Amino acid sequence: MTPPRPDQDSVDRHVARWAGQLEGMDPEVEGAITRMQAITKRIRADDHAAYAGSDDTIEDYWTLHALLVQPYPEEATPAQLADACGVTRATMTARVDRLVQRAHVTREVDPVDRRRIIVRPTRSGRSLWQKGIAAGMAREQAAFSALSAKELVSLNALLRKVVLHLEEG
Repeated sequence: MTPPRPDQDSVDRHVARWAGQLEGMDPEVEGAITRMQAITKRIRADDHAAYAGSDDTIEDYWTLHALLVQPYPEEATPAQLADACGVTRATMTARVDRLVQRAHVTREVDPVDRRRIIVRPTRSGRSLWQKGIAAGMAREQAAFSALSAKELVSLNALLRKVVLHLEEG
């Protein structure tokens, strides 16, 4: 087995392994997709690891984030939070239960429509979210620290072009 070259990453080896076996595979497209997946996977793993020694979880943070990006007065129903987080309503109920127990949110019956439940952040929940967002931004910046400011601008321009193409499609 030939040792990897210092200028090759794991994706180069993945592409080389499959290039001759998959008819029609574009090595550049495969490389770009696989690298984006690797970056996302690593950042996700780092996010989970950041909460490993804490009583709070990354899911707590994600739920608070979905709640705190709501327009003023920063409230939502559990169903809205479930949709925003991409989880089932049952999963969101468990998340909200946990956040209520930890005093990060309140859950109240809507006084206007008593069939609705309204979830609101507490000072503690807002603080947890603020710490989480600051730490998350630091991890994301560290992930891209291999690029110069100019390279990061170029990368964003290229990715934006792809996203616009997909959004128009």
